[in-house]
Amino acid sequence: MSMILSASVIRVRDGLPLSASTDYEQGTGVQECRKYFKMLSKKLAQLPDRCTLKTGHYNINFISSLGVSYMMLCTENYPNVLAFSFLDELQKEFITTYNMMKTNTAVRPYCFIEFDNFIQRTKQRYNNPRSLSTKINLSDMQMEIKLRPPYQISMCELGSANGVTSAFSVDYKGAGKISSAHLRLEPATLSGIVAFILSLLCGALNLIRGFHAIESVLQSDGEDFNYVVAFFLGTAACLYQCYLLVYYTSWRNVKSFLTFGLICLCNMYLYELRNLWQLFFHVTVGAFVTLQIWLRQAQGKAPDYDV
Repeated sequence: MSMILSASVIRVRDGLPLSASTDYEQGTGVQECRKYFKMLSKKLAQLPDRCTLKTGHYNINFISSLGVSYMMLCTENYPNVLAFSFLDELQKEFITTYNMMKTNTAVRPYCFIEFDNFIQRTKQRYNNPRSLSTKINLSDMQMEIKLRPPYQISMCELGSANGVTSAFSVDYKGAGKISSAHLRLEPATLSGIVAFILSLLCGALNLIRGFHAIESVLQSDGEDFNYVVAFFLGTAACLYQCYLLVYYTSWRNVKSFLTFGLICLCNMYLYELRNLWQLFFHVTVGAFVTLQIWLRQAQGKAPDYDV
């Protein structure tokens, strides 16, 4: 029989389950699939925002948006358009019911378990397609799936199962490097926007002082050309921090820390040309931007979905 068996709401950043179906079948196949739920939840940040995993007689489908993933288990013959329409309804209701602050600060698993009431009602509707009142929207979903089909996750991409490393784990690591280039970051916060503007300001100040230092070098042979280098390195570091704040790259957090270190070294060298308040401003802004880079996490993104 074609049907939805269970659904879960999971935070992308760390795989924390926020809500889930409380009634599900206890069959061996279903229990095995629930293990795949846990494995997938740990890899959501490295996966596209719309995926399907085929596990024998069952399919696991999920979508991710705004740092939250909506995952469902259904039989293999359940229509794709209904599966993703079901997930789309869960997403819209969850976003309407809970704000991002609550989901980002949640620390206990299943702290939104009351959302299961909506999951159960929606699951019953979708398990009886004749009673669906969303048939008008299904054509739009069908067209969207046709234009941007879900990414098919292979079993080898899960890495390891039951503590045994997969023979294809090396291939998965390679695939992770490819897909990480297509990850998008969580929506920018007000503090992130302020950090971006301040970093641009520091870069502009360094650039202006750098040109002034070039004029001084040309007018006087006694001037140190290394000051020019320090100013322009500071400009490059500030602009690269802006880049890291906006785009996802591999080793992003490490790069942000090294860039902040370069900002500190440049300001140490420019100690004679700047007063303490100027040094404090540049270093503090660099630290603030680094913090915002660390706080703005990645969320799943399909390779052909750009922002």
